[in-house]
This record gives sequence, structure tokens and C-alpha cells, in this order.
Amino acid sequence: QLQLVESGGGLVQPGGSLRLSCVVSGLSLDYSAIGWFRQAPGKEREGVSCISSTDNTYYTDSVNGRFTISRDNAKNTVYLEMNSLKPEDTAVYYCALRFFGWGLVLADYDYWGQGTQVTVSS
Repeated sequence: QLQLVESGGGLVQPGGSLRLSCVVSGLSLDYSAIGWFRQAPGKEREGVSCISSTDNTYYTDSVNGRFTISRDNAKNTVYLEMNSLKPEDTAVYYCALRFFGWGLVLADYDYWGQGTQVTVSS
């Protein structure tokens, strides 16, 4: 059974850092793309970053230069390193997997994790 499990969220002060992890079980990551999405209270879920099976990466404008996505296929894990965090980064962060292509269109993703809460506050 394919499963995605996020971890690493928490409470951090503005300017701080967190590293989120997305562990995939039930399928090798070698040929899949992974995306990170977030949903703040009262807002729609939005794409944050994605990484293709060949390590192409993309970041939405609001996080470009602050967040870094990476993958370790040996560990079947994708990471999202988040630096210089801002209060507006507060949201539940989800990772998701797609079998074909890559990008940040929600509907193109086939499997989703349950999410991890990130709160940026002083």
C-alpha cells in the first residue's frame, strides 16, 4: 500500500528554519515526482515546490530563495528545507506524489500525505 508520511513541522519564530520530511512507502521514488503543498486556515491549498524524477526543481515565487527541495531515493524520502520563515508561511504542509510529469497542479497528484503543521510566530 502506497503511503506518504510528513514530519518535521512545529512552532518556529520568524526568521527561523525547519526541515520537513516526506517518507514514501510502498513504491520506489526513482520514477516519481513529489510536490509540497500548503493550506492556511480559510485559504485554498497551494503549491510550494516540486521535484521531478530527474531532480528538476520548481518553487513558487513566495518561497523562491528561502526553501530548498531535495530527494534521497535510497531513503525514499523528499525534504523541504525552509529558511527565513515568515508568519505567512504558517499552514499545514502536505507532500504528494505523481506518476507522470511534474509541476504544481494539485489535480495531477495521485497520492497525498496527511500533512504536518508549521506555525511561524513570535
